[in-house]
Amino acid sequence: MDPMTRIEAGLNLAFTRTHAPPAPPLLAAAMRHAVFPRGARVRPRLCLAVAAACGDDHPEAADAAACAIEFLHCASLVHDDLPCFDDAATRRGKPSVHAAYGAPLAVLAGDALIVLAFQNLAWGAIATPARLGPLVITVAQAVGMPAGIAAGQAWESETKPDLSVYQRAKTGALFSAATVAGAIAAGADPQPWRQLGECLGEAYQIADDLLDAVSSPEDAGKPVGQDSALDRPSAVRAYGIDGALALLESLARDAAESIPDCLGAVPLRALIAQEAKRLVPKSLSKVAA
Repeated sequence: MDPMTRIEAGLNLAFTRTHAPPAPPLLAAAMRHAVFPRGARVRPRLCLAVAAACGDDHPEAADAAACAIEFLHCASLVHDDLPCFDDAATRRGKPSVHAAYGAPLAVLAGDALIVLAFQNLAWGAIATPARLGPLVITVAQAVGMPAGIAAGQAWESETKPDLSVYQRAKTGALFSAATVAGAIAAGADPQPWRQLGECLGEAYQIADDLLDAVSSPEDAGKPVGQDSALDRPSAVRAYGIDGALALLESLARDAAESIPDCLGAVPLRALIAQEAKRLVPKSLSKVAA
């Protein structure tokens, strides 16, 4: 089964387990709205790619980790779009969850997706109990304090956040969790895989900063110009368009070079190269080339 099919099947199975009656139908619908139709599923694909490179001897554990990470990513988007944060009316080219279902259900949907992520880990990794604990710790650290998604969001309320610290928490933490969790799920040493996640996480945040600065809402699938409007730190504001592009390319190279020697190194490097090209906004792709 190819990675994307595994991911979609795992996400749907988790909803099947939790959305039967007496589940509140509007909350169930809001949660599905946050997860489907799919985005690029970059983080879970990365998790499965690392697991495959490490042998993937327990696919159920890898699938559980990948889907947990995607649920957490989707939850972070639901909360990020709320009126108290970005007040974004669209996400992935459709109404954001709060625009479609109201802020109260959006808050609950995000919260329920966070819980579902950890339920999913327990369901999928129960046959490998020695790996379940490290997986839970890895994923929890990526969303909590002191350097997970919640911390990253909180840095936007500080007066002078350090750009690198802010971006590592807001975006890099979940990417690092994806690579580390992929290795743990396959029974491999996770530490050699951490740098790959850190480089990719920073690269994706810079790409998002570029998208916010130069793209249209139609191309981005969400509101743009938010960093400037909300006075948020960004790579574009710090380094300019050319500087941010150069940093993005450097991080993509570092990511590919950080992949440890293993049987799956070649296809994984090819995946990184493909993603690096996709990250550059369409209006800047000729400049980058």
